[in-house]
Amino acid sequence: MSEVALPASLEEVYAIRKREPGAAVLAGGTDLLVRMRADGKKPPVLIGLERIPGLSGIAIQDGVVRIGPMVTHQNLLDSPVIRKHLAVMHEAAQVLGSPPIRHMGTIGGNICTASPAGDLLPALYVLDAEVEISSPAKKRVVPIATFITGPGRTILTGQEILTGIRIPIPDPGYQGFYRKVGQRRALAISIVSMAALLMVSPDKTVRSARFAWGSVGPVVMRFPDVESSFAGRTFGPALLADVGRQYSERIQPISDIRASASYRKMVAAGLPLKILEQ
Repeated sequence: MSEVALPASLEEVYAIRKREPGAAVLAGGTDLLVRMRADGKKPPVLIGLERIPGLSGIAIQDGVVRIGPMVTHQNLLDSPVIRKHLAVMHEAAQVLGSPPIRHMGTIGGNICTASPAGDLLPALYVLDAEVEISSPAKKRVVPIATFITGPGRTILTGQEILTGIRIPIPDPGYQGFYRKVGQRRALAISIVSMAALLMVSPDKTVRSARFAWGSVGPVVMRFPDVESSFAGRTFGPALLADVGRQYSERIQPISDIRASASYRKMVAAGLPLKILEQ
């Protein structure tokens, strides 16, 4: 049975991890505890972060939304800041798990689990999110695409922990969309997910387009060279069909118990057209 520690400061976290190098950091626990039960491996200490000031809360400063890693998915749904400024993240949180999972699971846990199927991750990628990483020696800030290096892998080393997420507020005129296909209508791990952030002129000309895809590669996939090719084109079914075609050719899905690689490519080809559905 693992010991549970509830430190009141980051300094206490660092001290525990120095004393117990095998200790695991616990945010919401919705991924970690399931994984511990599945593989039978129990760390000597579970370090809960809920009592540490500064790791919760959502605030705006200098045009950037800062989110604490202990913010739950339900907190995201309830936040007027997220609903107003980061609509694509609000949409992603709506289809994440069940109500109990949304009340327990945290954005920090979702990021550090680094699953290609993580529901919040495509939204964070199109929003150009950055993460704060803290250790006893320093704090650094890196893009989320740099932070996650593969399935279940991040650049965290030694005593580093995730202490914040920074998201620049998109310019007025951007619209966010999140679409997901699973094996059932609710409570499903995604077979393919897509986040989009679009700026379209009143005459339907695309001024800017960002797309990020989940469950179709070892990490969330985004191709800036493809995105730039959509600028200046007319927004509508023909464009979105072309988006699906181009991305389905570039993604790198695998076959697993949820879907085959070929099925994922087929789903990805049609997913952008779901933007037109209300």
